Amino acid sequence: MADDTDLDAASACALANMARVRPVLGKIADKWTILILTVLCPRPARFNAIKRRLDGITHKALADALKRLERNGLVTRTVLPTAPIGVEYAITPLGHSLRQPFEALCAWALDNGAAIDAANHAHDRIKTRP
Repeated sequence: MADDTDLDAASACALANMARVRPVLGKIADKWTILILTVLCPRPARFNAIKRRLDGITHKALADALKRLERNGLVTRTVLPTAPIGVEYAITPLGHSLRQPFEALCAWALDNGAAIDAANHAHDRIKTRP
């Protein structure tokens, strides 16, 4: 883990550049963006294949997210010459550059999910006491 000096420097950099950082994080830091890019990292996929891999996402939420990712240059959309016409989504080099931080975030979520659940339960027990 980084020492306190590294963390202080990173924090100072983020704070000094908040006006530039916040809009970018707003475009990539939602749950579906991370999961969609994770699905597309290994290989391009069609809409329904992505939807099947993302348990719980609605058709509209996936369509909106893919449009937003395409607009932000993180995925490409290719119309396939098939009958019926198919559409395939692929991650761009810019989107692929998020692979390492997203994999680290997913690993952190797996490692710490139980601790967060325990903290939620402890907090809720305290809040519900008379």
